[in-house]
Order: sequence, then structure tokens, then C-alpha cells
Amino acid sequence: MPSPGDAADDPVLARRARIATQVNLAKRIGYFGLLVAIVGFGIGMATTFSGPIITVAVIGLVVGFVILPIPIVLAYGVKAADREDQGGGSFH
Repeated sequence: MPSPGDAADDPVLARRARIATQVNLAKRIGYFGLLVAIVGFGIGMATTFSGPIITVAVIGLVVGFVILPIPIVLAYGVKAADREDQGGGSFH
């Protein structure tokens, strides 16, 4: 992986670092949505599945499933670009 000082000199590395930061934030939000859904479902199982509990679980699932796919794919792209820069090549 390139050293942190390289990102300041190379605009491509700087942009890739910004994208990686945004991707990590989006992944955290998506996984948090799934955690909320799991906790809501667990609370619903322990008690009765009331309307608010179901709403929390469904909203958590929607947040996770809408947000997560894009940052997961972009994270693989950033890792592949870093690997290519290091001379690691592609998957071919």
C-alpha cells in the first residue's frame, strides 16, 4: 500500500483515499442498519411483535440492503487498484 505521504503528491491516490474513507463510512452505516434490524427482531421475539418493533426491523433491513451493496463493490475496487499499483496484477 502506498505511504500516506504519496496521497498528497498524487491526485489519483488522494482521490482513492477520499473514496476509501467514504466507502468505510457507508459500510458502517449499512452494517449498523442490519444490526438495528437484528436487535429489533430479537426484541420482537422476546416480546410481542408490535407495530413499532416491526417498523424498526424493516427500516433497519431496508437501510442495510439499500446502502451496503455499493460500498462493498467500491471497496473491492479500491483494494484492486491498490494491488495493481503495487504490481500485484489482476485476477486473470
